[in-house]
Amino acid sequence: MKIKNIITVAAAAIVSMSLSAHVKPGVEVLRDSGFKGLQGKRVGLITNPTGVDNNLKSTVDILNEAPGVKLVGLYAPEHGVRGDVHAGDKVDNFVDPATGVTVYSIYGKNRKPTPEMLKDVDVLIYDIQDNGCRSFTFISTMGLAMEACAELGKEFMVLDRPNPVGGNKVEGNLAEKDCISFVSQFPIPYLYGLTPGELATYLNEEGLIGDGKKVNLTVVPMDGYKRDMDFRDTEMPWVLPSPHIPNPEAAVYYPVSGILGELGYMSIGVGYTEPFKLFCAEWINAEYLAKRMNALNLPGMMFRPIHIKPFYSVGQGKNLQGVEVFVTDKEKAPLSLTQFYVMQELADMYPEKAVFKEGNADPKRFSMFDKVSGSKQIRERFSKNHKVADIIDYWNKDSEAFKASSAKYHIYK
Repeated sequence: MKIKNIITVAAAAIVSMSLSAHVKPGVEVLRDSGFKGLQGKRVGLITNPTGVDNNLKSTVDILNEAPGVKLVGLYAPEHGVRGDVHAGDKVDNFVDPATGVTVYSIYGKNRKPTPEMLKDVDVLIYDIQDNGCRSFTFISTMGLAMEACAELGKEFMVLDRPNPVGGNKVEGNLAEKDCISFVSQFPIPYLYGLTPGELATYLNEEGLIGDGKKVNLTVVPMDGYKRDMDFRDTEMPWVLPSPHIPNPEAAVYYPVSGILGELGYMSIGVGYTEPFKLFCAEWINAEYLAKRMNALNLPGMMFRPIHIKPFYSVGQGKNLQGVEVFVTDKEKAPLSLTQFYVMQELADMYPEKAVFKEGNADPKRFSMFDKVSGSKQIRERFSKNHKVADIIDYWNKDSEAFKASSAKYHIYK
């Protein structure tokens, strides 16, 4: 097939995808409205490569070309506006070559936009695909930007996108004061079951931004979205929000192993082809662990033995074995507790390898484990006996109350 024909076929596929998409993201709804609320205003935009319409056109370019709208600043979260920064690396200020607009880093020295960064902005817009988990840093960026706008009297607008874990999935205790950090910026559960627009409204109305001062907030909702949708149901294109979330399913597996991953205790599939889906180490008997995990009869979950050799990260170049996780029903599955069940079974199989036994996991990593867990209590209670029974009530204690308090801010049924 000639290159010209390949390009034509690819372009036709993108158009077909756009026309068949059940859901329009907020940026398309905004465009369809004639950029209502932005006419004659100077606009700043927090986004990354996930900020696209269903034809994969960047929100940066959409706003830069929007009639009556002046794009005056771009604000780079983790990974950068154009996705050219590795996870955890600092982002620097520069000029976006495609638009000539200054890009300000809010993932480096400053994680909250400064007054100088916002001096020429009337409305600051947020458009990023979230993964539905508290420890993913983009919602922290959103909340701190809302705080900055509240302090400066600037408007804030969220262009809404789906929650890939689902709009009903809530797990985990509220983040506690001594564990508030950029990976647990607000007192919300580990999985919070809200879209970015719903979460922004919750934080604003519940007085959780800064000292409780509210921002002038506008949420541009999606069209066609229902909260029980899987991301695939929307037929929207998935653009990876970070290198190890290559597809929407990876967002579902992220809470399955992400807390344990902070310890560097074993491979969780990062560095292999199944990020967040594996639990592997040199000393594990894969078949035995799979048998034990399946014997727990965790609802909505299955496990199979797997042998891997990671390309990078934990266990690089070594022959590891363990289990691959399959989520068969994410609504029923105890996603975030799964890693604790794995730690429990391994501690019983190999007492000398118990994760919190001295000499195993690096104590220097405990602080980050606590921050991601949102409470020191989880590690302290679990480490006594390595039993899920010692933490399950604490982990679940806030879920139902949060569901009730956040339901009033639901935009989608």
